[in-house]
Amino acid sequence: MNARLVLRGCALAVPLALLPALAASAAEPGKKYDLKNAEVQRVTDGGLEWLAKNQSRMGHWAAQNRYPTAMTALAGTALLGGGSTTTQGKYKKNVTKAVDYLLSRRRSNGLIGDPTRDDRYTYGHGFAMLFLSQVLGEEEDAERREELIKTLAMAAKFSGQSQTPAGGWGYVSAKDGGGFDEGSTTITQVQGLRGCRNAAVPVPKEIIDKAIVYIHKCTTADGGVQYNSHGGGGRPAISAAAIACLYNAGEYDGDYVGRVLGYCQKNLDNISNQGFGHWHYAHYYYSQVVYRQGGETWEKYRDKVFPRIISEAKFSKEMEGGKEKELAYWDQGYIGVVYTTAMNLTILQLEKGALPIYQR
Repeated sequence: MNARLVLRGCALAVPLALLPALAASAAEPGKKYDLKNAEVQRVTDGGLEWLAKNQSRMGHWAAQNRYPTAMTALAGTALLGGGSTTTQGKYKKNVTKAVDYLLSRRRSNGLIGDPTRDDRYTYGHGFAMLFLSQVLGEEEDAERREELIKTLAMAAKFSGQSQTPAGGWGYVSAKDGGGFDEGSTTITQVQGLRGCRNAAVPVPKEIIDKAIVYIHKCTTADGGVQYNSHGGGGRPAISAAAIACLYNAGEYDGDYVGRVLGYCQKNLDNISNQGFGHWHYAHYYYSQVVYRQGGETWEKYRDKVFPRIISEAKFSKEMEGGKEKELAYWDQGYIGVVYTTAMNLTILQLEKGALPIYQR
Protein backbone atom coordinates (compact mmCIF):
# COMPACT_ATOMS: atom_id res chain seq x y z
CA MET A 1 0.00 0.00 0.00
CA ASN A 2 2.31 2.73 -1.13
CA ALA A 3 0.23 5.15 -3.14
CA ARG A 4 -1.77 8.14 -1.98
CA LEU A 5 -5.34 6.95 -1.85
CA VAL A 6 -8.63 8.76 -1.58
CA LEU A 7 -12.20 7.53 -1.24
CA ARG A 8 -14.03 6.46 -4.32
CA GLY A 9 -17.33 4.69 -4.82
CA CYS A 10 -18.66 5.72 -1.40
CA ALA A 11 -21.39 8.11 -0.42
CA LEU A 12 -19.27 10.98 0.92
CA ALA A 13 -20.36 12.26 4.30
CA VAL A 14 -19.69 15.93 3.61
CA PRO A 15 -21.42 17.06 0.40
CA LEU A 16 -21.16 20.73 -0.57
CA ALA A 17 -24.68 21.47 0.63
CA LEU A 18 -23.70 20.64 4.18
CA LEU A 19 -21.67 22.61 6.64
CA PRO A 20 -17.91 22.75 5.99
CA ALA A 21 -15.41 20.79 8.01
CA LEU A 22 -14.55 22.21 11.40
CA ALA A 23 -10.99 22.22 12.68
CA ALA A 24 -10.42 20.20 15.83
CA SER A 25 -9.28 22.06 18.90
CA ALA A 26 -6.00 20.97 20.43
CA ALA A 27 -6.43 18.45 23.24
CA GLU A 28 -4.94 19.36 26.61
CA PRO A 29 -2.05 17.16 27.80
CA GLY A 30 -2.07 15.93 31.37
CA LYS A 31 -5.73 14.88 31.34
CA LYS A 32 -6.99 11.35 31.76
CA TYR A 33 -8.14 10.12 28.37
CA ASP A 34 -10.16 7.11 29.47
CA LEU A 35 -13.63 6.17 28.26
CA LYS A 36 -15.22 8.87 30.42
CA ASN A 37 -13.29 11.65 28.71
CA ALA A 38 -15.68 13.86 26.72
CA GLU A 39 -13.17 14.46 23.92
CA VAL A 40 -12.55 10.75 23.48
CA GLN A 41 -16.30 10.14 23.34
CA ARG A 42 -16.79 12.95 20.85
CA VAL A 43 -14.21 11.78 18.30
CA THR A 44 -15.07 8.11 18.77
CA ASP A 45 -18.79 8.64 18.27
CA GLY A 46 -18.16 10.94 15.33
CA GLY A 47 -15.67 8.55 13.75
CA LEU A 48 -18.01 5.58 13.93
CA GLU A 49 -20.73 7.71 12.39
CA TRP A 50 -18.37 8.78 9.61
CA LEU A 51 -17.52 5.17 8.77
CA ALA A 52 -21.17 4.18 8.73
CA LYS A 53 -22.06 7.09 6.43
CA ASN A 54 -19.25 6.24 4.01
CA GLN A 55 -19.98 2.56 3.58
CA SER A 56 -20.97 1.73 0.02
CA ARG A 57 -24.32 0.18 -0.86
CA MET A 58 -22.48 -3.09 -1.56
CA GLY A 59 -21.19 -3.08 2.00
CA HIS A 60 -17.56 -2.24 1.43
CA TRP A 61 -15.19 0.65 1.95
CA ALA A 62 -12.38 1.41 -0.47
CA ALA A 63 -9.52 3.76 -1.19
CA GLN A 64 -9.52 5.14 -4.73
CA ASN A 65 -11.34 2.01 -5.81
CA ARG A 66 -8.52 -0.10 -4.40
CA TYR A 67 -7.99 -2.30 -1.37
CA PRO A 68 -11.71 -2.94 -0.81
CA THR A 69 -11.09 -6.12 1.19
CA ALA A 70 -8.53 -4.57 3.56
CA MET A 71 -10.49 -1.35 4.02
CA THR A 72 -13.74 -3.21 4.66
CA ALA A 73 -12.12 -5.46 7.25
CA LEU A 74 -10.41 -2.57 9.04
CA ALA A 75 -13.54 -0.40 9.07
CA GLY A 76 -15.66 -3.34 10.17
CA THR A 77 -13.23 -4.09 12.98
CA ALA A 78 -13.51 -0.49 14.17
CA LEU A 79 -17.30 -0.83 14.29
CA LEU A 80 -16.94 -4.06 16.27
CA GLY A 81 -14.63 -2.20 18.63
CA GLY A 82 -17.50 0.17 19.37
CA GLY A 83 -19.62 -2.73 20.59
CA SER A 84 -21.76 -3.41 17.52
CA THR A 85 -22.15 -6.95 16.15
CA THR A 86 -24.30 -8.49 13.43
CA THR A 87 -27.15 -8.79 15.93
CA GLN A 88 -26.87 -5.78 18.24
CA GLY A 89 -25.56 -2.26 18.54
CA LYS A 90 -26.11 0.98 16.64
CA TYR A 91 -24.16 -0.21 13.61
CA LYS A 92 -25.31 -3.83 13.40
CA LYS A 93 -26.62 -3.28 9.85
CA ASN A 94 -23.27 -1.87 8.77
CA VAL A 95 -21.39 -4.79 10.34
CA THR A 96 -23.73 -7.26 8.65
CA LYS A 97 -23.23 -5.59 5.27
CA ALA A 98 -19.46 -5.73 5.72
CA VAL A 99 -19.63 -9.42 6.59
CA ASP A 100 -21.86 -10.11 3.59
CA TYR A 101 -19.44 -8.30 1.30
CA LEU A 102 -16.38 -10.19 2.54
CA LEU A 103 -18.16 -13.54 2.36
CA SER A 104 -19.06 -12.72 -1.24
CA ARG A 105 -15.34 -12.18 -1.99
CA ARG A 106 -14.36 -15.70 -0.95
CA ARG A 107 -12.68 -17.52 -3.82
CA SER A 108 -12.54 -21.26 -4.46
CA ASN A 109 -8.92 -21.49 -3.27
CA GLY A 110 -9.80 -19.86 0.08
CA LEU A 111 -8.52 -16.37 -0.65
CA ILE A 112 -10.79 -13.63 0.69
CA GLY A 113 -10.48 -10.83 -1.83
CA ASP A 114 -10.06 -10.01 -5.48
CA PRO A 115 -6.50 -9.95 -6.87
CA THR A 116 -7.64 -7.62 -9.67
CA ARG A 117 -8.63 -4.88 -7.17
CA ASP A 118 -6.79 -5.84 -4.00
CA ASP A 119 -3.20 -4.83 -4.63
CA ARG A 120 -1.01 -6.83 -2.25
CA TYR A 121 -3.95 -9.07 -1.55
CA THR A 122 -2.45 -10.80 1.47
CA TYR A 123 -3.14 -7.65 3.51
CA GLY A 124 -6.85 -7.85 2.75
CA HIS A 125 -6.91 -11.60 3.32
CA GLY A 126 -5.26 -11.29 6.73
CA PHE A 127 -7.38 -8.38 7.94
CA ALA A 128 -10.51 -10.18 6.69
CA MET A 129 -9.64 -13.29 8.70
CA LEU A 130 -9.18 -11.13 11.78
CA PHE A 131 -12.50 -9.29 11.33
CA LEU A 132 -14.58 -12.37 10.50
CA SER A 133 -13.06 -14.37 13.35
CA GLN A 134 -14.16 -11.65 15.79
CA VAL A 135 -17.64 -11.66 14.26
CA LEU A 136 -17.94 -15.43 14.60
CA GLY A 137 -18.00 -15.42 18.40
CA GLU A 138 -21.03 -13.13 18.49
CA GLU A 139 -22.96 -14.62 15.55
CA GLU A 140 -26.22 -16.14 16.77
CA ASP A 141 -27.61 -17.48 13.51
CA ALA A 142 -26.58 -21.14 13.13
CA GLU A 143 -26.52 -21.09 9.33
CA ARG A 144 -24.42 -17.93 9.23
CA ARG A 145 -22.02 -19.39 11.81
CA GLU A 146 -21.48 -22.42 9.60
CA GLU A 147 -20.78 -20.17 6.64
CA LEU A 148 -18.27 -18.15 8.65
CA ILE A 149 -16.53 -21.29 9.93
CA LYS A 150 -16.29 -22.69 6.41
CA THR A 151 -14.94 -19.43 5.03
CA LEU A 152 -12.35 -19.05 7.79
CA ALA A 153 -11.24 -22.69 7.53
CA MET A 154 -10.65 -22.24 3.80
CA ALA A 155 -8.93 -18.92 4.43
CA ALA A 156 -6.57 -20.46 6.99
CA LYS A 157 -5.73 -23.25 4.56
CA PHE A 158 -4.97 -20.68 1.84
CA SER A 159 -2.66 -18.81 4.23
CA GLY A 160 -0.80 -22.00 5.03
CA GLN A 161 -0.33 -22.77 1.36
CA SER A 162 0.81 -19.19 0.71
CA GLN A 163 3.54 -19.21 3.38
CA THR A 164 7.08 -18.93 2.04
CA PRO A 165 9.79 -21.50 2.78
CA ALA A 166 11.34 -18.92 5.15
CA GLY A 167 8.13 -18.92 7.20
CA GLY A 168 6.83 -15.49 6.25
CA TRP A 169 4.42 -14.10 3.70
CA GLY A 170 4.78 -11.60 0.91
CA TYR A 171 2.34 -9.19 -0.68
CA VAL A 172 0.89 -12.12 -2.61
CA SER A 173 1.09 -15.88 -2.12
CA ALA A 174 4.50 -17.54 -2.14
CA LYS A 175 3.68 -19.07 -5.52
CA ASP A 176 2.57 -15.79 -7.08
CA GLY A 177 5.43 -13.84 -5.49
CA GLY A 178 8.29 -16.22 -6.13
CA GLY A 179 8.87 -16.80 -2.41
CA PHE A 180 9.28 -13.11 -1.52
CA ASP A 181 8.51 -12.37 2.14
CA GLU A 182 7.90 -9.15 4.09
CA GLY A 183 7.41 -8.39 7.77
CA SER A 184 4.16 -6.42 7.84
CA THR A 185 2.21 -8.87 5.68
CA THR A 186 3.52 -11.72 7.82
CA ILE A 187 2.16 -10.04 10.94
CA THR A 188 -1.23 -9.54 9.26
CA GLN A 189 -1.43 -13.25 8.44
CA VAL A 190 -0.37 -14.40 11.90
CA GLN A 191 -2.84 -12.16 13.73
CA GLY A 192 -5.62 -13.26 11.39
CA LEU A 193 -4.71 -16.92 11.92
CA ARG A 194 -4.61 -16.42 15.69
CA GLY A 195 -8.08 -14.89 15.50
CA CYS A 196 -9.25 -18.00 13.63
CA ARG A 197 -7.62 -20.37 16.09
CA ASN A 198 -9.07 -18.51 19.07
CA ALA A 199 -12.50 -18.91 17.45
CA ALA A 200 -11.96 -22.70 17.28
CA VAL A 201 -11.28 -22.70 13.52
CA PRO A 202 -8.63 -25.36 12.70
CA VAL A 203 -5.20 -23.81 12.11
CA PRO A 204 -2.19 -26.14 11.96
CA LYS A 205 0.21 -25.20 14.76
CA GLU A 206 3.23 -25.55 12.51
CA ILE A 207 2.11 -22.63 10.35
CA ILE A 208 2.22 -20.21 13.28
CA ASP A 209 5.35 -21.83 14.70
CA LYS A 210 7.18 -21.28 11.39
CA ALA A 211 6.03 -17.67 11.36
CA ILE A 212 7.33 -17.07 14.90
CA VAL A 213 10.71 -18.52 13.89
CA TYR A 214 10.65 -16.19 10.87
CA ILE A 215 10.03 -13.14 13.07
CA HIS A 216 12.91 -14.15 15.35
CA LYS A 217 15.22 -14.53 12.38
CA CYS A 218 14.28 -11.05 11.12
CA THR A 219 15.23 -9.42 14.42
CA THR A 220 18.45 -7.44 14.71
CA ALA A 221 20.76 -7.29 17.71
CA ASP A 222 19.14 -4.07 19.01
CA GLY A 223 15.65 -5.59 18.88
CA GLY A 224 14.43 -4.03 15.64
CA VAL A 225 12.52 -6.33 13.29
CA GLN A 226 13.72 -6.02 9.72
CA TYR A 227 11.80 -5.43 6.53
CA ASN A 228 12.21 -9.06 5.49
CA SER A 229 14.38 -12.15 5.91
CA HIS A 230 17.05 -10.68 3.62
CA GLY A 231 17.57 -7.52 5.68
CA GLY A 232 16.40 -3.95 5.31
CA GLY A 233 17.15 -2.79 8.84
CA GLY A 234 14.93 -2.63 11.90
CA ARG A 235 11.61 -0.89 11.41
CA PRO A 236 9.67 0.54 14.40
CA ALA A 237 6.30 -0.13 12.75
CA ILE A 238 7.07 -3.76 11.92
CA SER A 239 8.68 -4.26 15.34
CA ALA A 240 5.54 -3.06 17.11
CA ALA A 241 3.43 -5.33 14.94
CA ALA A 242 5.75 -8.23 15.72
CA ILE A 243 5.36 -7.77 19.49
CA ALA A 244 1.57 -7.60 19.14
CA CYS A 245 1.73 -10.78 17.09
CA LEU A 246 3.89 -12.55 19.68
CA TYR A 247 1.52 -11.50 22.45
CA ASN A 248 -1.37 -12.96 20.44
CA ALA A 249 0.63 -16.18 20.16
CA GLY A 250 1.12 -16.30 23.93
CA GLU A 251 4.78 -15.25 23.99
CA TYR A 252 5.09 -12.53 26.63
CA ASP A 253 8.39 -13.05 28.40
CA GLY A 254 12.01 -13.86 27.77
CA ASP A 255 15.06 -11.98 26.58
CA TYR A 256 13.81 -11.83 23.00
CA VAL A 257 10.48 -10.17 23.82
CA GLY A 258 12.23 -7.75 26.14
CA ARG A 259 14.74 -6.80 23.45
CA VAL A 260 12.09 -6.05 20.81
CA LEU A 261 9.92 -4.26 23.36
CA GLY A 262 12.88 -2.10 24.36
CA TYR A 263 13.43 -1.15 20.72
CA CYS A 264 9.76 -0.20 20.40
CA GLN A 265 9.81 1.86 23.58
CA LYS A 266 12.88 3.74 22.38
CA ASN A 267 11.26 4.63 19.07
CA LEU A 268 7.56 4.88 19.89
CA ASP A 269 7.16 6.13 23.45
CA ASN A 270 7.94 9.60 22.12
CA ILE A 271 4.59 10.26 20.42
CA SER A 272 6.05 13.15 18.42
CA ASN A 273 8.74 10.99 16.83
CA GLN A 274 8.42 11.33 13.05
CA GLY A 275 11.74 9.67 12.27
CA PHE A 276 10.06 6.61 10.76
CA GLY A 277 7.23 5.95 8.35
CA HIS A 278 3.74 4.60 8.95
CA TRP A 279 3.01 6.33 12.29
CA HIS A 280 -0.61 5.17 12.44
CA TYR A 281 0.26 1.59 11.51
CA ALA A 282 2.99 1.54 14.18
CA HIS A 283 0.72 2.84 16.94
CA TYR A 284 -2.18 0.66 15.82
CA TYR A 285 -0.05 -2.30 16.89
CA TYR A 286 1.99 -0.66 19.67
CA SER A 287 -1.19 0.44 21.43
CA GLN A 288 -2.28 -3.21 21.52
CA VAL A 289 1.03 -4.13 23.12
CA VAL A 290 0.91 -1.41 25.78
CA TYR A 291 -2.76 -2.06 26.50
CA ARG A 292 -1.89 -5.69 27.23
CA GLN A 293 0.68 -4.47 29.76
CA GLY A 294 -2.05 -2.47 31.48
CA GLY A 295 -1.86 -0.38 34.62
CA GLU A 296 0.21 2.77 34.79
CA THR A 297 2.18 1.79 31.68
CA TRP A 298 -0.97 1.85 29.59
CA GLU A 299 -2.36 4.98 31.21
CA LYS A 300 0.82 6.98 30.61
CA TYR A 301 0.92 5.92 26.97
CA ARG A 302 -2.80 6.48 26.47
CA ASP A 303 -2.67 9.95 27.96
CA LYS A 304 0.05 10.86 25.43
CA VAL A 305 -1.21 9.23 22.25
CA PHE A 306 -4.91 10.04 22.63
CA PRO A 307 -4.38 13.82 22.68
CA ARG A 308 -2.46 13.61 19.42
CA ILE A 309 -5.16 11.53 17.77
CA ILE A 310 -7.87 13.86 19.04
CA SER A 311 -6.02 16.99 17.92
CA GLU A 312 -5.66 15.60 14.38
CA ALA A 313 -9.36 14.79 13.98
CA LYS A 314 -11.45 16.81 11.55
CA PHE A 315 -15.15 17.36 12.01
CA SER A 316 -18.12 17.98 9.76
CA LYS A 317 -21.83 18.52 10.34
CA GLU A 318 -24.74 17.10 8.44
CA MET A 319 -28.48 17.05 8.83
CA GLU A 320 -30.39 13.79 9.12
CA GLY A 321 -34.07 13.55 9.91
CA GLY A 322 -34.13 17.17 10.94
CA LYS A 323 -31.31 16.65 13.43
CA GLU A 324 -27.72 17.78 13.16
CA LYS A 325 -25.05 15.11 13.41
CA GLU A 326 -21.34 15.55 13.91
CA LEU A 327 -18.93 13.31 12.04
CA ALA A 328 -15.21 12.89 12.72
CA TYR A 329 -12.48 11.57 10.46
CA TRP A 330 -8.73 11.58 9.98
CA ASP A 331 -7.00 12.26 6.68
CA GLN A 332 -3.34 12.08 7.69
CA GLY A 333 -1.03 9.67 5.92
CA TYR A 334 -1.04 8.58 2.31
CA ILE A 335 -3.20 5.47 2.32
CA GLY A 336 -6.48 7.26 2.81
CA VAL A 337 -9.20 8.44 5.14
CA VAL A 338 -10.87 5.07 5.78
CA TYR A 339 -7.54 3.49 6.74
CA THR A 340 -6.47 6.23 9.16
CA THR A 341 -9.94 6.64 10.65
CA ALA A 342 -10.40 2.91 11.25
CA MET A 343 -6.97 2.53 12.85
CA ASN A 344 -7.40 5.53 15.13
CA LEU A 345 -10.82 4.33 16.23
CA THR A 346 -9.42 0.90 17.06
CA ILE A 347 -6.79 2.54 19.27
CA LEU A 348 -9.32 4.81 20.99
CA GLN A 349 -11.68 1.92 21.75
CA LEU A 350 -9.26 -0.67 23.15
CA GLU A 351 -10.49 -0.07 26.69
CA LYS A 352 -14.01 -1.06 25.70
CA GLY A 353 -12.75 -4.65 25.47
CA ALA A 354 -15.21 -5.54 22.72
CA LEU A 355 -12.75 -7.51 20.57
CA PRO A 356 -11.47 -10.84 21.96
CA ILE A 357 -8.16 -10.64 20.05
CA TYR A 358 -7.20 -7.43 21.89
CA GLN A 359 -8.44 -8.32 25.36
CA ARG A 360 -6.00 -8.66 28.27
